[in-house]
Amino acid sequence: MERRDPTRRRQTMTEHYFSRHPTAPSKPVEIEAMLRGRTFRFRTDRGVFSYRRLDEGTRLLIETMEVGPQDTVLDHGCGYGAIGIVAATLAPRGFVWLVDANARAVELAQANLGLNRIRNARVRWGEDLEAVGGVVFDVILANPPIRAGWAVISAMIGQAHERLGPAGRFYVVGRTDKGAKTLARRMGERFPHVGEVAKRAGYRVYAAMRNSAANVEKNV
Repeated sequence: MERRDPTRRRQTMTEHYFSRHPTAPSKPVEIEAMLRGRTFRFRTDRGVFSYRRLDEGTRLLIETMEVGPQDTVLDHGCGYGAIGIVAATLAPRGFVWLVDANARAVELAQANLGLNRIRNARVRWGEDLEAVGGVVFDVILANPPIRAGWAVISAMIGQAHERLGPAGRFYVVGRTDKGAKTLARRMGERFPHVGEVAKRAGYRVYAAMRNSAANVEKNV
């Protein structure tokens, strides 16, 4: 009888978040989700985060995020692109950049731009924001990979602080039982204004402002 490797599941879950080249065998599927009053279709696959369905944290972030029609937006750690694609529909005269370190996720996000007829967005492969050059953003959105470790998360927060414009907004979602409040405290180390703007089903969305407390409902 073949002995099951107890680390196999753990390795596969790790790949969902930050492996550059997932080794999980490809098994593509297509899902649908109603978001901000519109139905979106997404091609997903093994080796990317929440590939069988849109996770509730991502849904809550999409429902909460405020994106203006001319905003320049970043979806940092985009996965198969749901957050950035919805943001692009909210910013028809703006532009959205989607970045992920996972090569399979980047391919899927690129395909999903076409599947949803998104023209004001571009996908880039990279572990940091050098992938998009010197772009300064009005809005940065992230469902960060907590399992990657706090060093990775702190680096993402630092990059967001560096790349936001003076009135920029940084929205992050986290699970309450997976360190969401710690995430908020880490954000508060770099941003003067951090507030909890949504909470549901074990998830919390935080918004950070570089220079203004506007639109932040409760300081944390």
